[in-house]
Amino acid sequence: MIRLAEIALTEVQMPLKEPFRISSGVQTVRRILLVRVRDHDGAEGWGECAAGELPNYGPETIDTAWAAIGAWVAPRLFGRGFAHPREIFPLLEENFRGHRMAKGAVEMACWDLAARRADEPLARFLGGTREGLREVIDVGISLGIQESPAKLAEKVLACRERGYRKIKVKIGPGEDLAYVAAAHEALGGGASMMADANNAYTEADFDHLEKLDAFGLMMIEQPLAWEDIRRHAALQQRLKTPICLDESITSLERAEDMVALGAGRIVNIKPGRVGGFSASLAIHDFCAQHGVPVWCGGMLESGVGRAHNVALASLPNFQLPGDLSPSERYWERDLVDPEWTMDRQGQVRVPLDRPGIGVDLDLDRIEALSVRLQSFWG
Repeated sequence: MIRLAEIALTEVQMPLKEPFRISSGVQTVRRILLVRVRDHDGAEGWGECAAGELPNYGPETIDTAWAAIGAWVAPRLFGRGFAHPREIFPLLEENFRGHRMAKGAVEMACWDLAARRADEPLARFLGGTREGLREVIDVGISLGIQESPAKLAEKVLACRERGYRKIKVKIGPGEDLAYVAAAHEALGGGASMMADANNAYTEADFDHLEKLDAFGLMMIEQPLAWEDIRRHAALQQRLKTPICLDESITSLERAEDMVALGAGRIVNIKPGRVGGFSASLAIHDFCAQHGVPVWCGGMLESGVGRAHNVALASLPNFQLPGDLSPSERYWERDLVDPEWTMDRQGQVRVPLDRPGIGVDLDLDRIEALSVRLQSFWG
């Protein structure tokens, strides 16, 4: 039985090794919200909130998540007992709309706590009775919009040499066809490449987006508005290239709508976006039943969030490489020990030799980078 005694929030600020630019802006420093939960027996678990500094990916930010956890999430969980962490998400959804990144940060920390108490690796604890769990996961990389097509071509070649199994290139109006063409030519084809638009296009761009079919891409991710399923369905009818929905899939019901309307053929599951692991598992299982492959996207997480993503991506329907780049891709030094690494074959190993998320927190590093602390007690 899980009975929470404390939910502790820590904000750390980590400079990125290089600026990361997408269609909605540039990021040079990542504000990260870490969550530690502790039960009355002293067991603890860790989570990370996926929300960014600005509401340009979804409506949440690190500051709204911080407020929501203190005002609404923590009071709902204190004073209750949970036989299993899967009971937490339904409780947080009842008469409590939105704020799924806030909910997910705490919910995933509780999954880590429960896995540690069960003396199981988080991946196995999540997988339950599902067959086909992976011990290694293919890794993809996400490249921000570059200063020129030539610079992008240089980057993708370096990524292929490093061993990445999938290369995602960010695009936006005016920075798309020439960039994708340069990357396509550098790689000698597009089978291991995809494009991510982060909602940058509209219905007026359908003719233009059709031109991306020429490159044989693995997928085009979220070209249209984040809440728009219908227009994605209309665009998918015109494209040979599969559409992958990311921001649009905020729940199991949205995945069901995608399949029913034919709005996409692939789903990017980010556990923070959908409210944690319970919702992620439901979407994973639904997509598996309907022949829709899924993969795990990234949100510039530290090694804490990466640990949760790696555990989730070990499930059998995560058929495509995830955005699970090693720590060195983004950080001079991560918040976990050991740091996340990738082998020369472009794979990351799932930590199955220890309970919970499989890495230790570098508490000295966290303390050195922390700018805000707050604890809530039950």
